[in-house]
Amino acid sequence: MNEQTHEWPGGIAAVTLFVDDLEAARTFYSEVFGLEVVFEDEDSAVFKFGDTLINLLRATEAPSLVAPAAVAPVGAGVRFQFTLGVDDVDGMCEELTRRGVALLNGPLDRPWGARTASFRDPGGHIWEIAQ
Repeated sequence: MNEQTHEWPGGIAAVTLFVDDLEAARTFYSEVFGLEVVFEDEDSAVFKFGDTLINLLRATEAPSLVAPAAVAPVGAGVRFQFTLGVDDVDGMCEELTRRGVALLNGPLDRPWGARTASFRDPGGHIWEIAQ
């Protein structure tokens, strides 16, 4: 039996998001989140959120990663959201609006005690900010 050298499960190292318009997604992540690309090629752009890499991959390249599973189109519906912790949801909503982001909802006080707001990136992925 091999000895494990890494704790299982560890943190999420990377999330790959399939996008139809890589250029629009790259611009959105650079401008809205204020991040620099840490790697890119003609089919992808990678950003670092803390210890997690977010890889924006052209949807046309996604089948090579997930086949035989199908890649869903943008309009298929939301199946997940990412949540970023912030100190001031209202202030961050104002900043997001200045950066050209249309909020889907919020700021809202949730029954479980959090104050949240959410928005969508150009690929249709939902992001939430929570305080």
